[in-house]
Amino acid sequence: MMEKSQKIVFLQALIVTFLIFNLGIFLGFKLEENRINKVNTFYLESEMDLLDQRIQREIFDITTINCDKAIEANIDFADKIFAEAKIISRYESASRLSNELEFQHKRFDLLRTLFWINSIRIKRDCNADYDNLVYLYKLNDLSLEDKAKQSVFSNVLTGVKEKYGSKIMLIPIAADTGIPSIELLLDAYNVTELPVILINEEIQLNDLDEVKELEKYLE
Repeated sequence: MMEKSQKIVFLQALIVTFLIFNLGIFLGFKLEENRINKVNTFYLESEMDLLDQRIQREIFDITTINCDKAIEANIDFADKIFAEAKIISRYESASRLSNELEFQHKRFDLLRTLFWINSIRIKRDCNADYDNLVYLYKLNDLSLEDKAKQSVFSNVLTGVKEKYGSKIMLIPIAADTGIPSIELLLDAYNVTELPVILINEEIQLNDLDEVKELEKYLE
């Protein structure tokens, strides 16, 4: 009788363990699905904003450019990128980078590359006084040293953006994902080492001590 009772207890414990295990898998799946859906929403909103900017640029090519509006739209988009990048980074830190999130990451990198090009044009054509800070970093095969270094870069850039606000176009782009257009820009600006901060397409900062003194390189 005692042996039978022990078997029932064991069976009950096994069932409870099985249910808890499967519940954990289900909740983990739903959490990851929610993250992906949130990233998808960010992407679609950013795509719409950037498409609007590109149309504005085409309008400027056939009419007199309104630099104030162009600069204002660029600043607004840069601030949105900054806010979204912090959230997406938190999502990526909370879980392994799934194929879906990695795909979305590449889409964001392409959008940000378009934004970078747009920022260069507006700065040139409108004599805008903001600084382009392009943070080109590694996404794949990170060593502990890479992670530590990029953490410092990110913290410094976040502090600078929060301090200078609209004076800074902060554009983070993963530069090791094999996207041809990004690789073309790396070649054009002679970028051979990651991570790197590119200031106004002229100054490159790779060294930690230089990065910590980033503000002295700003216009």
